[in-house]
Amino acid sequence: MVTRIHVGGDREYDVLVGRDLGGELPGLVGDAARVAVLFSEPLRAYAEGIASGLGARTTMIEVPDAERGKTVEVAARCWDSLGEAGFTRSDVVVGVGGGAVTDLAGYVAACWLRGVRWVPVSTSLLGMVDASVGGKTGVNIAAGKNLVGAFHPPAGVLCDLDALGSLPADDLTAGLAEVIKCGFIADPRILELVEGDPAAAADPGSDVLRELVERAVRVKAEVVSVDLKESGLREILNYGHTLGHAIEKREKYTWKHGHAVSVGLIFAAALSRLSGRLDDETAARHRAVLASVGLPTAYGQGAWTDLLSAMRVDKKARADTLRFVVLDGLAKPGILTGPDEGLLREAYAEVAR
Repeated sequence: MVTRIHVGGDREYDVLVGRDLGGELPGLVGDAARVAVLFSEPLRAYAEGIASGLGARTTMIEVPDAERGKTVEVAARCWDSLGEAGFTRSDVVVGVGGGAVTDLAGYVAACWLRGVRWVPVSTSLLGMVDASVGGKTGVNIAAGKNLVGAFHPPAGVLCDLDALGSLPADDLTAGLAEVIKCGFIADPRILELVEGDPAAAADPGSDVLRELVERAVRVKAEVVSVDLKESGLREILNYGHTLGHAIEKREKYTWKHGHAVSVGLIFAAALSRLSGRLDDETAARHRAVLASVGLPTAYGQGAWTDLLSAMRVDKKARADTLRFVVLDGLAKPGILTGPDEGLLREAYAEVAR
């Protein structure tokens, strides 16, 4: 059974969620003369299996694993490979892997000849519910995460649940941070499913995890269908991400994105509560549900100065004014603009304890 979740907007596409989805890729690639398949070494066998159904027209491009591959330098090497293979505007880039690889593949496709078709084949939970859906592509630079990129929606997205079975448990758990985020900003049923059976939520073969993936994808699909380029509504998807991205930068991207977002969610909940916008019970629920699946809920006490500096470069900031996604209640996200630094310190104290 394949679940198709439609993403609307100017460039519509479907997200396919199911098992053994390799047979769906040729239909998304269509009549392209050439297909470039980007992958990292741990997924070589899986990528070669995916590519085998596309015939001899494929160019396999190996990139460094995880965030190490998400750089301008790696993208440039990919463009060189496309040039050597004679890629034209009718050809397709396929990214096989987690969120870092699909972000890179989308950015490579967005820039080549000013935009060619691309398809993410997402193999991580984080990639399925976040990176591969929504058309955001990009790479990291020294100044921060995802600061260089483009909005470039894919031709379609494959979320192959079978791939989660080979995912390290820590990686799968990290992906649950983005799922839980969707529960707090839009779909409280997600929280009920996780709280009802945390073990099943982290079981790649469970029906619970499949439902969580589908619900999280629907949340994001509904948002980006209305607001592709983050001109308004889409900002709510960054709940927990302002501090999360700052932690990733401070840790030189050695922390998993989901782990950093988990801590960021605790901070955002505290900021919401301390600013008088969120009730105590919903704020406390953040820590309980994240901890129930083994996600981190605290960070270093001496890190605040570095984190504040990093947050000032956040994409939601306007001039010198910091802006945070907060909650005005369960599934009621809003924006907090220019909070007092004392309030920010007080919120961070609940993370650093």
